Amino acid sequence: MTMGQLMAQSGLPPLEARMLLEQVLGKTHAWLIAHADETPGAGAEAAFVALIERRRQGEPIAYILGKREFYGLDFEVTRAVLIPRPETELLVELALARIAADAVVRVLDLGTGSGAIAVALAKERPQARVTAVDVDYAALAVARANASRHGVGVRFFCGDWFGPLSGERFDLIVANPPYVAAADPHLALGDVRFEPQRALLGGADGLDCIRAIVAGAAAHLRPGACLLFEHGYDQAEACRALLEAQSFCAVQTWPDLAGIPRVSGGVAERSRS
Repeated sequence: MTMGQLMAQSGLPPLEARMLLEQVLGKTHAWLIAHADETPGAGAEAAFVALIERRRQGEPIAYILGKREFYGLDFEVTRAVLIPRPETELLVELALARIAADAVVRVLDLGTGSGAIAVALAKERPQARVTAVDVDYAALAVARANASRHGVGVRFFCGDWFGPLSGERFDLIVANPPYVAAADPHLALGDVRFEPQRALLGGADGLDCIRAIVAGAAAHLRPGACLLFEHGYDQAEACRALLEAQSFCAVQTWPDLAGIPRVSGGVAERSRS
């Protein structure tokens, strides 16, 4: 069977079939087009069929390939980390808008996971001093590998939110924390069935981690510095209330490209010592 026939008969969307065959063969899209009428060999065909079966079982293609593109960069992903999603790029864009290109500022990424946010910020703002924290050692191993892959210097700490950062203050804090409610039916659907639950679940109402971040952020922000975090589609009002209760100023929510409220944030009081 030719490579073209294998992809056509895979039962997968053409893009996914092509990506899986590229993975097996270690070849580019252009090479596959030029060699579509050739046979891949029995070993490659068997490996391709095995990947197809994994995908048919619902395993995210990012885990099968071991990578996902985010903010124009390729990131290693394993089952130890969430798969970076396009909507999270809004958080990166909002953060970059608050960091001058040549500014030597301190930036903190909480719950870094694959390191996608921290690495993207460090890549776009080389003068920034980026710190990233995650509670999971396996996730941090992936994040460190991604920082090395893209040649950026990021400080990594293992711990619970601000735990490893006693006495440290930052010019900007960003976070994409767990924010899915424990009983959310979406947990049984799609990619999230395969993703680490600890990186998804935010307690009964999904806000436990956001509460902890908002409550602890002011002590780690310089006066006038900003906190930005991603949240669920129906949590914007509650998130703004949490920020206001902690005396953040200029509290705001920003929608993603689909118009869904995606990121909220505020500015630490300038009067804080």
